Order: sequence, then structure tokens, then C-alpha cells
Amino acid sequence: MILITTKRPLACSNGAMKNTHFIAAVAALVLSVGGTAAAESIYKWVDEDGNVHYEDRPSGAESEERIHVTYNRTSSSAVQSRVNSFNDSQQARRDAGKAADEAKAAADEERAVAEQRQQKCVDTRAQLKTMLEARRLYREDAEGERVYLDDAGREEARQRAEELIEEYCN
Repeated sequence: MILITTKRPLACSNGAMKNTHFIAAVAALVLSVGGTAAAESIYKWVDEDGNVHYEDRPSGAESEERIHVTYNRTSSSAVQSRVNSFNDSQQARRDAGKAADEAKAAADEERAVAEQRQQKCVDTRAQLKTMLEARRLYREDAEGERVYLDDAGREEARQRAEELIEEYCN
């Protein structure tokens, strides 16, 4: 354990604050370096009840066994390669999800267009049936008044309805 003391009170002046920060930084550095050096070996021992204990300092127990801890430094290029691979797979997943969403939207739009065509087909067939059964046909002009069609107008309207049926129903 490291104990740091100062002879004067902290927090009086700006200079004292800088000293405090410097001392804290040095203490953190010493603790981090000291912590890694102390962890080179671990001691394993079993107590009277059969419980296994692991400690970083010798306990003096008869069943104590020293375990040497070694490690290999991780290659930064290997880590970067794994990070890049992970990022690439995440991007591929996002792209695949986006493509699936676009495909679903396209299918929904196609279905909506097909439903509209089907409805127009039904409406146009009903309109043609009305034209064939009605004795007189009319259309409304700009003022909303009825203008009755003559035989040529009726034939033209019937042909137009048959063209629309051909377009929407096939």
C-alpha cells in the first residue's frame, strides 16, 4: 500500500491545486505499474474445510502452491484486424437489413398497385354493365348539369370502358 502525505494543506491556492493533481497522477501511475508487477505469481491453497483460495501473497499454509502467471502481449494489428472484421460484419448486417426493408417496401407497393388495378377492374366492369343495361347515358358538365349522350357518344363510352377493362383486368 502506498501512502502519500503533504506538509501543507491542499486547496489553498492555484499552485497547491496543481501540486495535488501532479501527486494524484504520480500515485495513479505507481499503483498501476506496481499492480502489474505484483501479479506475476499467484498462490493457491486449500483450507481445513476444503475451500480453495487464490491470493497474490503467500499465506504460509502447508497446501500452498505457487502458480506462475505468464501472458503474451496482444498484437495491436491482430486487435485492429478483429475490430475491422467485426465492423465489417455489422455493416453487412445493416446493409442486409436495409435491403430486406427495401424489398418489403417494394413488395408492399407492388401489392397496393395490384389491389388498385383489381378495384379499377371491378369498378370499370360495373360501369360497363350499367352502360349496357341503361336506356339513357349521361355525363355531367362543368356546371354539374346532366348532358345526355347520343348513340355515337354511348358507343364511344362503351368502347372506352372495354379498353379500360382490357387494361386493368389483364
